Amino acid sequence: MRRLGLAAGSLAVASAGLVAVGMSLRLQVGGSDHVMSGNDVVGVVYPALGLVLALRQPRLPVAWLMLAGGFATATLGLSQAFWERSRVAGDLPTASLLGDYNVLMGALAIVSVHLLLPLLFPDGRLPARRWRPVAAFAVGTVLFLAFLQVVRPAVPGSPAGPNPFEIAALAPVRDWAGGLDLDWYLIAEGLCLLSLVDRFRTADATVRRQIGWLLYTVAVDWAVQTWTPHSVPALLTTAAVPAAIVIAVTRYRLYGIDTLVSRTLIAAGLLGAVGAVYFVVSTLGVVAVGIGQFAGLAAALFAGVAFQPLRRALRRLADLLFYGHSGDGSHLTQRLTMEVHSTEPASALAAVVATARESLTVSGVAVEVTGGRPRRVAVGLVGPSPREVPLVWHGARVGRMLIGRPGQRRFPLAHDERMIAVLTPFVADVAHAANMAADLQRSRERILTAREEERRRLRRDLHDGLGQALGDMAMSVTMARKVLHDSPESAERLLVRLRAGMDRVTQEIRELVYGLRPPALDDLGLAGAVRLLAEPDASLTVEGELDVLPAAVEVAVYRITQEALTNARRHANASSIVVTLSRSAGELRLRVRDDGAGLPAEFRAGVGLASMRERAAELGGTCAITAEPEGGTLVEVSFPMTAGEASDQRTISTKSYNLPLHEMSHHRAP
Repeated sequence: MRRLGLAAGSLAVASAGLVAVGMSLRLQVGGSDHVMSGNDVVGVVYPALGLVLALRQPRLPVAWLMLAGGFATATLGLSQAFWERSRVAGDLPTASLLGDYNVLMGALAIVSVHLLLPLLFPDGRLPARRWRPVAAFAVGTVLFLAFLQVVRPAVPGSPAGPNPFEIAALAPVRDWAGGLDLDWYLIAEGLCLLSLVDRFRTADATVRRQIGWLLYTVAVDWAVQTWTPHSVPALLTTAAVPAAIVIAVTRYRLYGIDTLVSRTLIAAGLLGAVGAVYFVVSTLGVVAVGIGQFAGLAAALFAGVAFQPLRRALRRLADLLFYGHSGDGSHLTQRLTMEVHSTEPASALAAVVATARESLTVSGVAVEVTGGRPRRVAVGLVGPSPREVPLVWHGARVGRMLIGRPGQRRFPLAHDERMIAVLTPFVADVAHAANMAADLQRSRERILTAREEERRRLRRDLHDGLGQALGDMAMSVTMARKVLHDSPESAERLLVRLRAGMDRVTQEIRELVYGLRPPALDDLGLAGAVRLLAEPDASLTVEGELDVLPAAVEVAVYRITQEALTNARRHANASSIVVTLSRSAGELRLRVRDDGAGLPAEFRAGVGLASMRERAAELGGTCAITAEPEGGTLVEVSFPMTAGEASDQRTISTKSYNLPLHEMSHHRAP
């Protein structure tokens, strides 16, 4: 690496020395008009900036192309000075040889700077394999034309004398190439610049910004060289091209080329449109006398009317050029609308956040929704000091959007502000919808949880209070029957009748308790209770852990299973019934499949099927009843699960009901 650095430094220093000597010699020969040329700028600036790249990335081909092309161009200034001195001294043979040297070294400089540099920029590789023939044609054309110039036949009687490198057999080829009246150098350079356009079209945002720097400065340099060649601005734009290369390779993140190009494109487009109107009206004035004097007025009116629409169109074009569809506000609006309408609020919020990050090309975006149960959805990393954008829905703040640092540039751009303005209303709407959906779900959960807890309380009170009291009364009556001696026959009949009534009350209490919550759920658990329902003609398969479930879910699964089995046994005449209970990370699924008669052609859900669907919907689940293709019916129920809440509710349940009966009686005894 050190040797590469020394070689690069030597080339840069040698180039600067050659340019200085050449300028000094030309000054002695031709005066102040020949003090500095474009070749001198290339000979100094390209090697110097190539050295900067070589020291940072020693194996970067772009750096060595700048060094080689700059050094070759630097020698041209010196050879040009000797050529001028030979011409002045009348030594035309020497001048001819120096002219051939200029042709060869100029061709090498063109190949390095104007052909290979755009072909290999920025990573040192061609954009694709299909560009290999183009590269071979461009480089071969320039070198072959230079070779034809060197081996040209001498003009008879020329003061320069015979050409020592003459190849007469190639004279027809040279005449044919010249007779086509084509600028082969311009064609070769244009093809190589097209490779940059092709790479820009298929590259990611990072490479696009790098290529944008080079394309922008080349375009500006071409425009200046066309309008004011050999001027100070032309020299400055020539030096700007290698400077843009260095920025593109090393510091493209610091400076927004997209903003620069966007504003230049908008300004040039507006000026061009106004100038075109002025030119058209002025041209019409040549045909129709009197119209030309209104050219300025027409251009001014056009500028006033079409300024904003044209500006928006040009801005969209620039955004599309650098950001693709992510920079198009209308495309972003359509995408957000589709995301919002195609998913539920909770999922839509995550989709909108992902779209926001992609559109802004930032490190991360997070949305914090405030409300009864605050939530945070983040995509990527927003960093320690993100930008905060409040989310306001109809005057009420529903949360905030946190935007991380720009991924490919340091300063926020006008593009980001426009995209944020488009994003914010959508994110606020989705945040509000997510809040409302969460509030509704929490309300339903609280109602169902309160109902089930009340049923538990009633069962506990009836069982431990009234049931135990009636048992004590029965024992007291039994003892009284034994001590009654005055009228044993009537006492016996009364007490027997009283005991029978007490038995009926006890049975009714048991039925009431069963109606509130099936005891099998607390005694056997959900799997055991469903297995008891399935016996003897149905099979049960259990997948996953079913010990920790909310009470409401247990009751709903039990009742739906009971109704499905009753329908299969009573109406379907099924010979095989399969019940499957499966628990995953976020879902509890129940499937009851039978091979019976199936659903009738004109199926209408009765009270039992409607109650199954209602029980599932109350807990945010779904219940689908479908006919199997091979015969039979499938009942499929799905419940969303929240592990933490289920664990808390189950803990309360086990504390209340897992004590033996005699211990419960002891604790409840007055």
